[in-house]
Formats: sequence, C-alpha cells, structure tokens
Amino acid sequence: MYNHNLIEKKWQKYWETNHTYKFQDTDKPKSYVLDMFPYPSGAGLHVGHLKGYTATDIVARYKRFKGFDVLHPIGWDAFGLPAEHYALTTGNQPKEFTDHNINVFRNQLKMMGFSYDYQKEVNTTDHQYYKWTQWIFAKLFENDLAEIKDVEVNWSEDLKTVLANEEVLTIDNKLVSERGHFPIIRKPMRQWVLKITKYADKLLEGLNEIDWPESLKLMQRNWIGRSVGALIKFETTCDVTLEVFTTRPDTIYGTTFLSIAPENSLVLKLTNPAQMAKVSAYIETTQTKSELQRKELQKDKTGIFTGSYAINYFTKEKIPIYVADYVLNSYGTGIVMGVPAHDQRDYEFAITYKLPIKFIIATDVQNQAYIGDGVHINSELINGLKIEAASKKIIDYLKTNKIGKTHITYKMKDWVFSRQRYWGEPFPIIFDKQQVPHLVKDLPVILPEIEHIQASKTVESPLANLTEWLNVEINGEHYRRETNTMPQWAGSCWYYLGYLMKCPNGSYLPLDDSQTKKIFKKWLPIDLYVGGQEHAVLHLLYSRFWHRFLYDINIVPTKEPFKFIINQGMILGDDGEKMSKSKGNVINPDEIVKTHGADALRLYEVFMGPITASLPWAENGLNGIRKWLDRVYRLFNDYQDKFTNDLNKIEEDLDRVYHKFIKQITENIENFNLNLAVSQMMIFINKCYQSKFLYTLHMQGFLVVLSCFTPHLSEEIWHEICKQKNSVTLQSWPIFDDQKTMDDFITLPIQENGKLRATILIKKDELQAQVEKQAYATEKVKLFLKNRKPKKIIYVKNKILNFIL
Repeated sequence: MYNHNLIEKKWQKYWETNHTYKFQDTDKPKSYVLDMFPYPSGAGLHVGHLKGYTATDIVARYKRFKGFDVLHPIGWDAFGLPAEHYALTTGNQPKEFTDHNINVFRNQLKMMGFSYDYQKEVNTTDHQYYKWTQWIFAKLFENDLAEIKDVEVNWSEDLKTVLANEEVLTIDNKLVSERGHFPIIRKPMRQWVLKITKYADKLLEGLNEIDWPESLKLMQRNWIGRSVGALIKFETTCDVTLEVFTTRPDTIYGTTFLSIAPENSLVLKLTNPAQMAKVSAYIETTQTKSELQRKELQKDKTGIFTGSYAINYFTKEKIPIYVADYVLNSYGTGIVMGVPAHDQRDYEFAITYKLPIKFIIATDVQNQAYIGDGVHINSELINGLKIEAASKKIIDYLKTNKIGKTHITYKMKDWVFSRQRYWGEPFPIIFDKQQVPHLVKDLPVILPEIEHIQASKTVESPLANLTEWLNVEINGEHYRRETNTMPQWAGSCWYYLGYLMKCPNGSYLPLDDSQTKKIFKKWLPIDLYVGGQEHAVLHLLYSRFWHRFLYDINIVPTKEPFKFIINQGMILGDDGEKMSKSKGNVINPDEIVKTHGADALRLYEVFMGPITASLPWAENGLNGIRKWLDRVYRLFNDYQDKFTNDLNKIEEDLDRVYHKFIKQITENIENFNLNLAVSQMMIFINKCYQSKFLYTLHMQGFLVVLSCFTPHLSEEIWHEICKQKNSVTLQSWPIFDDQKTMDDFITLPIQENGKLRATILIKKDELQAQVEKQAYATEKVKLFLKNRKPKKIIYVKNKILNFIL
C-alpha cells in the first residue's frame, strides 16, 4: 500500500515549485476547458462539487498530452447575498469573510491535484476585474440596452433588498427568501433594467449554431418563449381602450371575458368605485404569490370583477373585465382574452365565476376546453376554416379596420439588474438634480470599504449611508451616486474572457485592446463548458446575451461563447438524497483525502457512472477504487522482474490488448465516457498480472493515461520506480497501431516440423503469400530458420503455418 499523504503533498509541492501547470500560449492548436466557477461559501467544497472539476481536469490533461495549448482556469464568483447577510448580522467586513472562504476553496482544489494555473485566477470582487464589468454596463447604457424604470420586484423587508425569482421560495403558499426564509412581497421599485428582450431573436438563432444537448436548448427556447400572434383593441365602458395580445386571434368569437394582471397599471382605471375596496384587497393578496404559483394550472383560479366591461368588436357583446392572478403582466400586454371553450385555464376560471362558455370550433369534447384544430363554427367571418387560415383572415380584418395588428411577444422579461446591497459591483452612474443618469468615465468606480455595514433606513442599499462617497461635485454641479449594486450574475457573464485578459502581475489587458482581440480570436469559443443543471437557463442566457452584444460592438470574434456544454449530474448522499447540512449527509472531501487519498477520490468520482447521471455516494465503491490503485502500485513496485525492453518477449495477445486499450480509452475520453475509461484501465491491469512479461514502453504509456485520472500516484511511479526525470505531465499521449486493434485479426501459430516456434498476428482469412512474408520478417522465425530454405510449407488457413525443414 502506498502512502498517499506523503506522496500527494510531495507532488503538489513539486508542481507548484516547477510551475508545471503554467499556461502556455504558443502556435499549437487550442483547447479551452472551463468549469462554472464557484461561489466561495463558508461551507467549503463537498464531494459533489468535485465531480465536474475532476472531469474537466482529466480532459485538460488529455488535451495537453495530445499537443494542444490548454486553458483550464479557475476563479471565484465572489459577490453575493450570503456574504452581505453575514456582514449585516455580524458587523464584519464581507471582504474578509469572502477572502477567507476563497483560501479554503483554493486549498481544497490544490489538495485534489487539479492542473490550474492560479496566476490566471479571477475574482469578481477585485476592482481590477469589475472595472471591466462596469465598462460592459457602460457600453450597454450607451447602446440603449440599459435603462432605469419602475419594475415589479421581489422585495424582502428583512434583507432590505430585491431578490431574483430564483432566490425566492414558496412555503405554505407564501413567498419567502431562499436564505433565511424571510417574507417576500411583490412591489414596484425603481430599478436598472437590461433590455435582453431586444436580443431575443438573436439568442434563439444562436441556439442553432452550438453543440448543446437538445434538452438544454429547449429549456432556453421555452424561457425566451417567442409567441407570434395579434394585438386586438377593445373599447370599454369606462372610456379606456385596451390592447390584448393573443396567439389565437381565430378565437375572438369565443371571447366571453377579459382578464388583466393585478399589477397592470390600468387596473385602477378600469375598476368601478363600488368594486375598488375588493379589487385593492385582491391585489394585496396576490403580492404574496410567486409567478410560478400564478402560472400553475391549479383548479382554483381566483379573480375579482372590476365592475367594467369591454366591447367585443366582432360579436358586439359586452364582456366583463376581471383582475385575475393567473395573468402575468410580463406576458404580452398583461391582458388576455378569456376563451373558456378553447383554453383550459380560461375554462376553469369561467366555471368558477359562472361565465359563458362558447365553442367556436366543432368538437365532441365536453366538460373541458378543446385545444385542438378543427372547423370554425359560430364565427361569422371564418366559419368553415381551420386555425391557420382563420387566424390569417382575422389578422387581415384587424389591419384593414385598424383595430389590431400582427405582434410578436416573449415570455422572457427584461433583466432587472439592480440589487439593494453593499456587496456588489457599483454602477458607474451618477444622477444630476433632475435625476438624469450620467456615466462615470473614470473606471473603476471602487466599492468603498465600510467598517460596520448597516442597512439604510430607506429601500436603498447600505451605500446610502456613506454621504461623503454618495455626493459628488463636478464643475460646480452636484451629483449623487447610484446606491444600487449589480447582481451576482454580472461578474459571471464574462468571466471566461477575464481569464484570457489576466496578466501574471494580477492586472488585466483592456477589453477593447488589439492584443486582447488577438487572444480572443485564437481562444474563443470555449470548447468544453461543464456545470450544474441549475444554471441551464439564467447564467447561460445572460452570458450569451452579453457575449452577443460584445460581438455586435466588435470586441469578440464569435457570436456564441460556449461551443459544447455538459450539465453534470449530482453526487447524492448515501441515502440517495441531495446533500445538505440539514440532512446530515454531506461528504467532506478533506476527510476522504486523509483516509483514501485525492487520487482515489478523483478516480471514484468519475468511475461512479456517466458524468450527466446523479448517483448516490457509496463508501464500498471508494474502498474498491483505493484497493485497485494499490494493485497498480504493486504491479510497478513488486514485479519489476516482469518488465522488459524487448518487445519480442511480449505475448502478442498482450500487445494487442495494449493497443486496443489505448484506442478505446482515447475514444472514451473524447466522448466524455470517463467511467468506461476507468473500466478499460482495470481490464488492462488484470491482463498485465496474467502475463509473463510486460513491455516497458507499454507500461509507461499506461502511466501517461493513468496520470489524467490520478496524477499524484502516476508521478510517483514515473519518477521513483520508472526512474524518469521529467514530469509525466510533459509526455505525449501514447499512440496505437490500428491494425492491432482490429477484431478480425487472429494469432497464428508458426511451427517447425510440427513444433511450435512462434506466433504472429495476421488478418483473418489472409492469403498464404502474405502470411509467409509476414512470418519471414519475424525475428523468432529468422532464428529457427537460420537462412535455411524450407522443403515444404504447409498453411492451414487461420490455423497454422508449418515449415518443413
């Protein structure tokens, strides 16, 4: 058994001292292998985090062996709410807390032997880094893609900040913050917004150009939610004209009510004084519901009558206008046509409030909405037509009569980009006395240090307390800084570019510099991006938005940042549940490294199953992997008498096994079937134990392969047992003879007067002339023939070749 504690520390020190993993940018082809960088929480890494990091490290090492310049960096997504909350509750600086956590994370990653060049490390809280986050925001502002406006947001009074939808939970039908479970309400606030919807079509088109799993592309398409339909005008009994978006203009004759989102600005204008108290109370109730709750197809639809009616232009009927929580203001105009016969949510609402249900497509369906195609009925203008033709005819009529038009809308909303926090990137914005925003030209705007962070007495961030920093005078004019900070997403939108810009002295090349653009031209797009499924939509969508914008302003050379993506599965607790402190099933890698070694942990993580699968942790599996590594060590350490530099001593069957092993493991790594690659190594080692002699070059080739997975042990064997001088990481990937990997080859016995003298590898059903030629060229045959000419040669196809002397 090898001593992993001594060996692993020894080689980690060697790699660091010798800068073994220093980034090289030469004239070789490139491979950019990227992990989604972590948020450095106080809990440190658990074994689940290491699954993706181990996989990318294997691929990065493999690519270096294959002759690529490889960029495989790591960094820290270090702004965020947890550090802010810690600072507010303890009075301590979030920077100290964050820096401590980063050191813990970095030491854990080094402990695992990952081949990162830490001179390329980025930290989103470094002002040299977020200078360029601010620069990108400034460019978005200059290009009319950033504006400040009133937006309905998730507000936490306890946390004194706006929370993104993904930071909000629903517990007991009430909105609460993910962290701390504090109450959340929906309220309009003045916020910075990025107009991502202007890029909706470009983001959809870009999905056709990238090699992502179709399920991931579908998630993004659904999130963007492009809908083509019509805007239709409705006059009302309260002198307000409404515009309603629908994807089914053909159902206009079946419209028996309108529903408007509770947060829509027209609600109070539409509400009859007699209904005002009820409507106001209803609106207040809906503020505690999440959008997800409101979108779900639950049976109990809720709403309240405004007291007003709309006029259906086509039927001339007065139809009631309801405020309904299942209507979202972010979709279309925030007002929908109620067509209960042909929309299930409308049907359930109509049943609840006893509203008319009017079928306008012929069907035998009863007691539910009919959403299929069919011939229109009860629809004067379009009777006899099916949906597509009917919709076109209605839209033409709307245009002709100037009561509507074709319209495209998106489920995706513009990106609320403000947070009422201290711990985030400051906006490069100052406001004049008229509240007009102006860009700060001298970047970065540095986040001021605060000894004791306290919430402001308003809805602003703690920065509002810093009057000296807050107030700015320029040329005798008074300005006030923006007190909101950017969301955590900001720094992660472009960090993959930051690695390329990072200089050894800790500074960054300018984002718009010609040298930077030259680097981008070689290294973009990213060849492999690995991260969790939880980032499948928002982070990837925001990054793609920023990248496409940077392409449009000629900063980056590609339209898309990530060529290929793998969403890794989770490592579950041994109880099959997601790891969490509350369940007590978190596996600490530090303890595993002490008891089994980092190499055993690395190898087990990828041997568990496919990288995309979520699988439970099993201690027995880890123990088995450690025993196998001991077996590898013993083969090299205790059986040196089996090693030979003479290939002729090697059984041809073992030679073929080696070449097939190299071919198969190459294919498995290329296809990210890393669990199968480990199995191939195990099969090869079993064969080695069964063989009388082992060819030294084959075994060195095996060590090169093994070093991708278990770098410490491989380095130890390479230096201390095989007596090699240079690091194993500086070698080349072993090559294989394709002919020796083919299954249609057989081992043919070579006889002298009926006695076995040698074997050769031939193609099945090979012609005798080719078999004789191959035999004559074999050293063992030359030895027994001694230049003698056979009297006779007997060849039994696929059986024997017998020289009669």
